Amino acid sequence: MPLPIINSIASWLLKKRVHQMELFLKYPHEVQEELLFNLLKIAENTVIGKKYDFGSIKSYETFCERIPISNYEDLEPLIERTRRGEQNVFWPTSIKWFAKSSGTTNAKSKFIPVSTEALENCHYKASKDLLCLYLNNNEDSELFTGKSLRLGGSKQLYEDNNTFFGDLSAILIDNMPIWAEFSSTPSNKVSLMGDWETKLPAIINETVQENVTSLAGVPSWMMVLLNKTLETTKRGSILDIWPNVEVYFHGGVSFEPYREQYQKLFPKKDFNFYEIYNASEGFFALQDQNNSNELLLMLDYGIFYEFIPMETFGTPQQRTIPLHQVELHKNYALVISTNSGLWRYLIGDTVRFTSLNPYRIMVTGRTKHHINVFGEELMIENTDKALAKTCQELGCEVIDYTVAPIFMKEKEKGAHEWLIEFKTYPMNTEHFALLLDENLQKLNSDYEAKRHNNMTLNALKLNIARPHLFYDWLKEKDKLGGQHKIPRLSNNRSYLDELLKMQILQMK
Repeated sequence: MPLPIINSIASWLLKKRVHQMELFLKYPHEVQEELLFNLLKIAENTVIGKKYDFGSIKSYETFCERIPISNYEDLEPLIERTRRGEQNVFWPTSIKWFAKSSGTTNAKSKFIPVSTEALENCHYKASKDLLCLYLNNNEDSELFTGKSLRLGGSKQLYEDNNTFFGDLSAILIDNMPIWAEFSSTPSNKVSLMGDWETKLPAIINETVQENVTSLAGVPSWMMVLLNKTLETTKRGSILDIWPNVEVYFHGGVSFEPYREQYQKLFPKKDFNFYEIYNASEGFFALQDQNNSNELLLMLDYGIFYEFIPMETFGTPQQRTIPLHQVELHKNYALVISTNSGLWRYLIGDTVRFTSLNPYRIMVTGRTKHHINVFGEELMIENTDKALAKTCQELGCEVIDYTVAPIFMKEKEKGAHEWLIEFKTYPMNTEHFALLLDENLQKLNSDYEAKRHNNMTLNALKLNIARPHLFYDWLKEKDKLGGQHKIPRLSNNRSYLDELLKMQILQMK
């Protein structure tokens, strides 16, 4: 069948989903409430369902009173029981897959349960919805005349007690339908290669001859791949290699520090960047408009959402609220109950609502990845935006960064210490630090108040990282490629001191 006809048929099939989305767009609260009670009904005879008597829960208030907020450490004993072969513990259908994830907050591995329902009705459904929304917004798209270059995790699946664990991307690739592999590149064999430095040239070798029309992956690692591809092919831009590429689907880390670099890689006015918000625990939100940084919260993926206002988070006054009580422009910690049996699970992300009709969000950071040592409440959203603005004003480019506090000592005031690896360096680092500090104050009034006349905080301290420092740090921890990322902000100095020590040792 000719490619244009395949493109037309695929586009028509995907666009039909738009009409289904209208239900949760029109009745968001009803859809979420019905979803919650369906989850409780399905799981009422599991170990955890009997413990909390799911069958007698008839209201959201009872749900909150009876089931505590949990983190991974709270659920680990139940998850380990399932990993050893016991079933019907927290979800009634068989749990065979576990997404192995340590994130950036903890060196200890987490094994997030992934049910068949989550694969089909969340992760794969979201992938189709992303294409659906993109095609609905871009009538002339020729997405399906070529292939999607996907850049996933770097680990294969491992078996233990008849269950399987690995990167979420490995689980998705292992279970994806045959037609999906035909429309993707590189091959599954290369996609699942374990060693990033061997995998990188293998991806380039397989993809440069393909007609790539879209890309998908984490911005930091995709940037490494694209730059290496240009170096290998000796081309000026990615469009010289793949002239028909029209969109990059990205997620995992904020796009702001990388936006200008990507615009240079794809020098085409109508090139699209589409953001997604997903994790091992589920797929949560999608960009549903061209040229937007807002994400539509997807309410029919088998995930019930709750929110903790950050002003009460971690305090005796901490409270959770359902979707219909959220307010615009406030930061919330995200709590989820899912069709994989995660009940009132604190995922660790913070979000801010930019629209309430429909519900659109922006991811603002991590509950553990912010700096509030001095009452400044600095979020990753603040640092990403300030850094991007400073780079734009001074014509420089950043590869990676991390920030930590300088604690008060005797009469010495506190400050923030930055470690930045540049691709294009600023002409004057002192001026860069000064402008970055000013941009942070414009974006965060709490930081501005603490910086006023150096009342509580001194000006930030800037360290320039040597080339490849962050890459080498991740390599030392066996965290190259995939979803692994640099911890941007921390309330302690452990990450920063480790990186600075590595920099000093390797410069001697």
